[in-house]
Amino acid sequence: MITSSLFLRRCACVAIALAPFVVSAQTSDYTREHEFTKNCEGPSVAADGTVYAVNYIMDGTIAEIPKRNKANIFLTLPKGSTGNGIRFGSKEVFYVADFTGHNVLKVNLTTKQVTTHCNEPQMNQPNDLAIMKSGQIFCSDPNWKEGKGQVWYVSPEGKAKIVAADMGTTNGIEVSPDEKILYVNESVQRNVWAFDIAPDGTLSNKRLHHQFSDGGMDGMRCDVKGNLYITRWGKGEVAVISPEGKLIKTITTKGKNVSNICFGGKKGRTCYITLQDRGCLESFTADFAGREWALMQGFGKK
Repeated sequence: MITSSLFLRRCACVAIALAPFVVSAQTSDYTREHEFTKNCEGPSVAADGTVYAVNYIMDGTIAEIPKRNKANIFLTLPKGSTGNGIRFGSKEVFYVADFTGHNVLKVNLTTKQVTTHCNEPQMNQPNDLAIMKSGQIFCSDPNWKEGKGQVWYVSPEGKAKIVAADMGTTNGIEVSPDEKILYVNESVQRNVWAFDIAPDGTLSNKRLHHQFSDGGMDGMRCDVKGNLYITRWGKGEVAVISPEGKLIKTITTKGKNVSNICFGGKKGRTCYITLQDRGCLESFTADFAGREWALMQGFGKK
C-alpha cells in the first residue's frame, strides 16, 4: 500500500528525472530602472570588476558601473557613433561595435581616447563582438530589413574580411573556451550555428548547434566549461546550452527584452544582463565562471 505522502514524493522524483532543464528566477536589479535608453546593450567587465554598458541616459554614451546602483557616464562616443557590443582586448583597452558608424572602435580605459580600429562601409551595422587571446575579433552584422546577415573577421591590425556570408539575422556571437569554435545566432530564424575556426580566422564546417521554436535571441557568452548563455529577447529569459547543443537551464528575468550578457564578480560567476524594456541591468549567479572573465584574468600574464 502506498500512502498519499509517499505517492506524492515518488511523483516528484519522477518529475525531476524527466525535466529537461531547470528553471530559476534568481535575477536582481543591478542598476536603477530606466536609466539606460531602449538601446541598452553591450555589457562587459574590466579587470577591477567595473561593468561597462552602452547608451546610458542617451544614445552614444558608455556607462561605467563600479558597484550596484552607481552608474555614471564614462564617455560619449564621437558624433555619428552609437555603441552596441563591448569586448575587452586587454586590461587597458576595449572594443565597441559602432552600429551607426560602421566601425569597430577602440577605447583606452585610462585616457578615454576613442580611435577607429576598423571602418568598413560594407558593414550593415556592426552588432556584437567576440574576441580571442590573440586580439582577433569576430563581428556579427545583421540586415534587419532584409532578414539576413553575415560575420566579419577583424585582424589585430584592423583589417576586415567576410568569413560567413548569406546568413540570417546574425546577432549574438561567441568563441568557445578552447578558441576552436565560433558560435553565431540568428535572431529571426532562431538558429544557433557553430563553425570551426582556422588560425587566420577562416570559418568552416558550419553546423546547427541549437534551434529554438519561439522567441528571439540577442547577445551570448560562454562559461569556462563551454556552456553557452543566450539572451532570449522578447522571451524574458537566459537559456543555457551545453557544448553538445542541449538546453540545460533557463534563468527567468524581470524584463522581457534581454539584449546582452557578460560575466564578472570576484569569482567570475556573476552574470550582468541588459534589459531594453526596463532600461537597466539585472544580475544573477551562474554555476561556473565566464570565459571572458577568465581571459581578462590572464591578460598580461605569460
